Amino acid sequence: MKAGTLYPILMRLADRGLLEATWEADPPIGRPRRHLYRILGQGELVVAAHCEGSGARVPRPTARTSGQPKQAW
Repeated sequence: MKAGTLYPILMRLADRGLLEATWEADPPIGRPRRHLYRILGQGELVVAAHCEGSGARVPRPTARTSGQPKQAW
């Protein structure tokens, strides 16, 4: 999926309170900051409801040791 398609979708989901969007605090030297996305409680409910009838498995976030938020799937 191209950035011109993906990022407008992510911004709409964040505007609706389904995702949290933040900028990476301390990127490695030589790399620009990344925009990080985290699914919120209401977003998890929407994903679960969408996947329930399809037989799809809802992915669960995993713990990260670096303390950084997990990026969206």
